[in-house]
Amino acid sequence: MKRNLCFLLGLAGALIAGVSRSEACTGITLQAGDGSWVVARTIEWGGSNLNSRYVVVPRGYAQHALLPNGAAGMLFTARYGYVGFAVEEDQFVAEGLNEAGLSAGLFYFPGYGQYVPFEEQSADRSIADLQLVPWLLGNCATVEEAMAAIKEIRVVALDPRASTVHWRIADKSGRQVVLEIVGGEPRFYENELGVLTNSPGFEWQTTNLNNYVNLMAGSASTHKFGRVQLAPFGAGSGFLGLPGDVTPPSRFVRAAFYQTTAPQYQTGVETVVECFQILNNFDIPIGIEFGAGEQVTDIPSATQWTSATDITNGMIYYRSMYNSAIRCFDLNKIRFDRVKYQVVPLDEVTQQPIVEVRVK
Repeated sequence: MKRNLCFLLGLAGALIAGVSRSEACTGITLQAGDGSWVVARTIEWGGSNLNSRYVVVPRGYAQHALLPNGAAGMLFTARYGYVGFAVEEDQFVAEGLNEAGLSAGLFYFPGYGQYVPFEEQSADRSIADLQLVPWLLGNCATVEEAMAAIKEIRVVALDPRASTVHWRIADKSGRQVVLEIVGGEPRFYENELGVLTNSPGFEWQTTNLNNYVNLMAGSASTHKFGRVQLAPFGAGSGFLGLPGDVTPPSRFVRAAFYQTTAPQYQTGVETVVECFQILNNFDIPIGIEFGAGEQVTDIPSATQWTSATDITNGMIYYRSMYNSAIRCFDLNKIRFDRVKYQVVPLDEVTQQPIVEVRVK
């Protein structure tokens, strides 16, 4: 527990050294024709393996909030069971879904957030930012409940050198909010678009979409340019000018346009598959964030895992940099009143499985 907590998402290292190691996340949202809501996201960190694991948390499971002074903070007990994906430490759930249908996840947010300073006298209602997701999943059933609960606690950083995160919270109704803590105050933004990346803030990101008002699905029309006839080279020319780099503003724009032009599928399962297809475009290969002469990390991808959560039907899916097969948890089949607390690596084998096709 005393390891460099900021290493989790490259938080302190990136902030102090002023370099990037693909501390990136891209989130999207789709709705199926049958009404199912699906939220999906990637998680990136190019510095090393995040040692990701899944956690299954039963009702009644109790844990202490972690505090900067190393002491145990407030004790919180799960009213709802949940499944989540944790990174570096079992308590640091980055994405998850509970049995009541609340989905929550954290996204890297450097340079813009600011938590309240830790105060000893407020330890009994303080919680580390990296534990906010499990606290929400264990205690809240709706976005409304989550918003009210957050106003009663103090979110603090475990390490003052670390950067901040912001959060996406969604429920079965389809409502989704983004939480950003700025100047110590929680700010909630209704996320009707359903897209989230990293810095700058959510309001800036949505405003920036107006710079791409000319983009459209399909192909641009042939037209005269003076006395010259111009015509598109191929399909998709309506997206000419769509940014292709991996910075958060560019990924936000690209995710917004891929999401809004995607066809609507009838079922939650089909929609989950479509989310994975869209997020294929946001996989960050190892190497691009390292300068000339720098040692490249020995992992397959900066995108360490991708998840999709069918909130409506209580399903959470994932695939990883070590196994591109889609795996899932059906929360409807988990007896959260009986199941034991579990922590299991996302991948027991760290090598992409390849199946030979036998020709008869």
